[in-house]
Amino acid sequence: MGDLLEEVGLYGKKFLHFDFGRELRAVARGEIRDGFLPSERIFIQKVLSEGLLLENEHLYLALKILKGFLHARGASGDEILIMNGLPRHEGQARYLAKDLHIPLVVVLEASFEEILERIHRNVGGDRTGRDDDYIELIYKKWLTYKERTRPLRDYYQNRGAKILKILVGRNTKPSETLALLREELPKEEFVRLFEL
Repeated sequence: MGDLLEEVGLYGKKFLHFDFGRELRAVARGEIRDGFLPSERIFIQKVLSEGLLLENEHLYLALKILKGFLHARGASGDEILIMNGLPRHEGQARYLAKDLHIPLVVVLEASFEEILERIHRNVGGDRTGRDDDYIELIYKKWLTYKERTRPLRDYYQNRGAKILKILVGRNTKPSETLALLREELPKEEFVRLFEL
């Protein structure tokens, strides 16, 4: 849904979709080299191959990737930034809090079986060429999500963010998810949340 939101916008507002996993893979493959040491690239390759999360001592890499993304995309500051895949745990959220205000958290909810099917079918069209989509690693990421990422809902809700849960099935397309977002987030509330 992030790529589609960037393409079509919402309520006349422009979006930038920061897909952290996609950016990590680009760094690991050497497609993004500026500002990254070979040792950092090797470390990112390890993070991806083992399904790890960046912990506090390596969060500077996340910020470096984010700043590089914004620069490469010519961000003006008028866009709404979609943070997809970052933060993934409270340490990351606290680290980013000084640079980012997150008024809305959209949780795309699916069972593990539906997630596997979505990955297999590449429903969103964003799985092509990924070499970390094997069952053991997907399961490890799912367990990490339940243990460390799911609690971020409470973290952000306690800080005043709106939490929106959207159920997706094995065949739900990005356009259908965006339609559900529009239903759940009327324009008036969108404007209030983003202080437009």
